Amino acid sequence: MNAIAPAIVILGAGALDTARRIQARYPGAQVHGLSGRVDADVAYTELNAHLRDLYRRGTPLVALCAAGIVIRCLAPLLADKGTEPPVLAVAEDGSAVVPLLGGLAGVNRMAREIADALDVTPAITTSGELRFGTCVLNPPDGYALSSLAQGKRFVSDLLAGESTRIEGEAPWLDNAQLPRSADARLAIRVTPQAWNGSTDELLIHPRSVVAAIGDLDEDIAGHVQGALSANGIATLALAALLAPVERAGEAALTEAAATLGVALRFVATPATASEARKPHALISTAMRVPHEILAGDTPVALALARAPVDPSSVGQARGRLCVIGLGPGDARLLVPAAREALDAATDVLGYETYVTMAGPFRADQRVHGTDNREEMQRARHAFELAAGGASVVMVSSGDPGVFAMAAAVLEALHESGNARWASVELEILPGVSAAMATAAQAGAPLGHDFCMLSLSDNLKPWDVIENRLRHAASADLVMAFYNPVSRARPWQLDRALDIVREFRAPETTVVLGRDVGRPGGAVRHTSLGELRSDMVDMRTMVIIGSSLTRAFSVDGKVEWVYTPRWYRPL
Repeated sequence: MNAIAPAIVILGAGALDTARRIQARYPGAQVHGLSGRVDADVAYTELNAHLRDLYRRGTPLVALCAAGIVIRCLAPLLADKGTEPPVLAVAEDGSAVVPLLGGLAGVNRMAREIADALDVTPAITTSGELRFGTCVLNPPDGYALSSLAQGKRFVSDLLAGESTRIEGEAPWLDNAQLPRSADARLAIRVTPQAWNGSTDELLIHPRSVVAAIGDLDEDIAGHVQGALSANGIATLALAALLAPVERAGEAALTEAAATLGVALRFVATPATASEARKPHALISTAMRVPHEILAGDTPVALALARAPVDPSSVGQARGRLCVIGLGPGDARLLVPAAREALDAATDVLGYETYVTMAGPFRADQRVHGTDNREEMQRARHAFELAAGGASVVMVSSGDPGVFAMAAAVLEALHESGNARWASVELEILPGVSAAMATAAQAGAPLGHDFCMLSLSDNLKPWDVIENRLRHAASADLVMAFYNPVSRARPWQLDRALDIVREFRAPETTVVLGRDVGRPGGAVRHTSLGELRSDMVDMRTMVIIGSSLTRAFSVDGKVEWVYTPRWYRPL
C-alpha cells in the first residue's frame, strides 16, 4: 500500500457508499465531496482545482467519476512518470476500477486492492503487470529502483523472451510469474552496493543505511555522499540522516536531508557529554535493529542494517507545534491549512470545548482538553510533547492571534530559555475571528479603521480598559468588543457603554452577533441609544460603529451595515 493515504474524491451522494467501502481499505483515507452536494470528510468547491492541488502534493487519487474527467483535469500537470502519484478512476457504483497514472508508484497494486474490496476485476493494461503479475519497476516501501531507464530496458528484454535470476532478498517477487533461470544473462540484484557498470542488471537498493553526523555543519550532504561512495554504497540505499536533537532547528540539516532525499531524525544526547554527540555514539543510541558501522567517527558514521530501516524507528522526528484557529465554528470557515494540520497531528491540545469542535479525530490521535484558564500550562505541555518528536496542534477559536493561544505559546517559548523547545518547528496559522465573521454577516462595518477590545479584566486592570475605550471612542474608531459581559462581571458593559456615549450619538449603529458560525447563530442590529447589557452575553460579539457607519435595507427585507472607505467627519 502507498505510504500516503489516498484522497477519495466524489461528486455527489450517489458515490458515497462506494467511497466508504474503499475508505475502509485504507486507514487514514478521507472522502472529499463537492460542497453543497454531499456530506463528506473534506469539502471542496471546484473539482479541477482540487484534483490538481492533491496531485501536486503527491497524494494518491481515487476519483469516483468518468476517467475522461480526471484526465482532462490533470493533463496540464503530466510530465515526469517517475514522480507522479497513483491516480485511479472508479465507477460510482463500484463496477469498474481503472488505473490511470502512477505505474511506478503502485497504481496497479492499488487497483487490485480496491477491486478486491469492491469484488470486481481491475482494468489493468500494463504489459509487464499482465505478463508477470507485478510491476518489477515498483519495489515496495523500503526499496528504491536504481535507474528507471535501465529498468525499462530490462523489462523490455524480459517481454522479448529473456529469463532472469534474482540475487539478494526480494520476497515480494516470490509469487511473480517471472521467467527464471539460474544461469540467465539478466539479473535482478537487491543490494545496498552502488551500480558496478553492468547493463544486464536491474538494481534495487534496500534503504538499509543510516548516516549520522555530530557537529558537522558545512556541506553535510557532500560529506555523507563521500562516506557512502568510499564504502561502495548507493545514495539510494540511505534511509535516514541522524543528528543530535539540539540541532533540530538548523536549516543546513533540513537542506541536507532534502538533497539526499531521506528522512531527518534526531537523538537526545547529554548536553555536557561531547563523546555522546559523536556520530558513532548517535547510531548506538538511536538504532533499534542489528547493524554494522561502516564508517568511523568523523565527520560521518554509517550504519548498515540487514534489512530496510523504517526511519520512524530511528531516534525521533523534529517536533512540530502548529497553533490554529477554528474560525467561528462553521467548518466551511476553517482555513484548509488548519484542517491539514489537524489531520497530520499526533496530539491536539486546547480548551475542552474548542477541542471537541475540532474533531472528529482518528483513534491514533491523542487529545488533551483542559480548562479555559490553563493557557500557560497548556502551552508548556505542547512544547514538551513537540520537543519529544510529536506533531502537536494547539487549538483556539476564531484567529489564534486575537485574544487566543498564539500569544501564550510565544510567551512560554520566550520565557523558557529551553533549547529543546527552541528546536521545535513552530507555525501559527490564521483563522477567521469572531469580529470578522460577525462583520461579514452584517455587511462591512469594519470597512474603515477599527479596533478590537476585550472587556475582560481577568488579565488586565479595568482602569486600563476604560482608558483605551476613551481613546478609541474619541478617535471615532469602529469598536469590536470581545468578552463583553459575564455572570462574574455583569456591570462592565454598561460602564463601557457610558464611556462610548460620551463621544457617540445615540443613533450610532450597533451590530450584535451571537454564536455566529454555529448552530442557532444570529446577527441583529440596534443603536447605541437602545443597546442594553441584558441584550448581550459572553457569546455575543458587539460592534459599535463610527460616526459614519450606516445601515440600510434592500426591499425592506435585507438590512446591511457598512462603514465607508472614505472619512469626512460630520
